[in-house]
Amino acid sequence: MADLVIVDYGAGNLRSVARAVARAGVEAQISADPHTVEGARALILPGVGAAADTMRNLRERGLDGSIRDYIASGRPFLGVCMGMQALFDVSEEEGEHPCLGVFAGRIVRFPRGMTVPHMGWNTVHLREPHPVFEGIPQDSYFYFVHSYYAAPADPAVVVGETDYLGVRFPSAVGRDNVLATQFHPEKSGPWGLRLYDNFVRLARERGSIAPVAAAR
Repeated sequence: MADLVIVDYGAGNLRSVARAVARAGVEAQISADPHTVEGARALILPGVGAAADTMRNLRERGLDGSIRDYIASGRPFLGVCMGMQALFDVSEEEGEHPCLGVFAGRIVRFPRGMTVPHMGWNTVHLREPHPVFEGIPQDSYFYFVHSYYAAPADPAVVVGETDYLGVRFPSAVGRDNVLATQFHPEKSGPWGLRLYDNFVRLARERGSIAPVAAAR
């Protein structure tokens, strides 16, 4: 059983995520093998690119079911950017594309007329404390690149929010063993590295990243 696995479905930022995790003291295994993914002790689903390509690549590699089964097992999971959007029911990016359905809701485009992509540094305001954000100050800056954002059916899954030109959107979502961010921690300087460090530490020490109240 691999300690930490980064899912390889053809996304372009695998190495930068692996380097960030290595800074936290773990040599992650990058794998496209469904059995390796299912057997991981902790799992990261990174991502850049479009929803249609992401979901097609996951399905063709047999990874979509493995990721769902892994999440259902209760082990620590971190999704990043497209890896967050893929957790919802449907993405509206250039059509309608069924996603993993871990969270109810849709991925929608910023309103027409706005400058997209939302690219660069912006703040994340936590709605409530979360152990993966431990030691990271409220309203810290993280790095974003995206034109679509999550519209969850259940607002309780929203962990953090960000404002872009008057549109307030979920920049971090989570429930139980799952946390996912719209921003790229691996491109976000010391606070992004702290987030990876927290994820790795909690996975090692507790085998869970869930807030204590949710883990009971």
